[in-house]
Amino acid sequence: MTRWLVIFFGAGLLRPAPGTWGSAVALVLGMGILQLAGFPALVLATLLVTALGFWACAVELQPGQDPSEVVIDEVAGQWLAMLFTAAAFWARGHGATGFWTSGHIGWLPWPAWVFPFVLFRLFDIWKPWIIGRADRRHDPAGVMLDDLWAGVFAGISTVILAGLYHGVLLL
Repeated sequence: MTRWLVIFFGAGLLRPAPGTWGSAVALVLGMGILQLAGFPALVLATLLVTALGFWACAVELQPGQDPSEVVIDEVAGQWLAMLFTAAAFWARGHGATGFWTSGHIGWLPWPAWVFPFVLFRLFDIWKPWIIGRADRRHDPAGVMLDDLWAGVFAGISTVILAGLYHGVLLL
């Protein structure tokens, strides 16, 4: 069971670039969770996949191991990155999808999911500052932590870019 969790039910076996595939699968599933169950459900799913990821990585990986097919960390980090935008829409009464809650059904507007995805992948690959420090731990917890930090950086960067666009460029 832990093997299926760390490869996120086969997403980590997709080639090339299993980390990007894992993030893409997470993005689609995260959008589905938002669409069907709303923001609080994505928060719970993120907490659950993070806890399961730490546990499964501890069971499956030895110190120094970070095989490319292990993508549970990308799922947790990608969902964390998505939470920033989803929280902003939800807090403003736009519902889970980014549209006013007047019976409209739809996805988050495209920048609201493209930017967290692209920025998460950028930070996950680049690994600046504490992201790289977490990665250099070379232990199962570090496998998860670098992606969670990348998710935080991607989420904050997305909010900053949205604020600049909506606050400065649209004046």
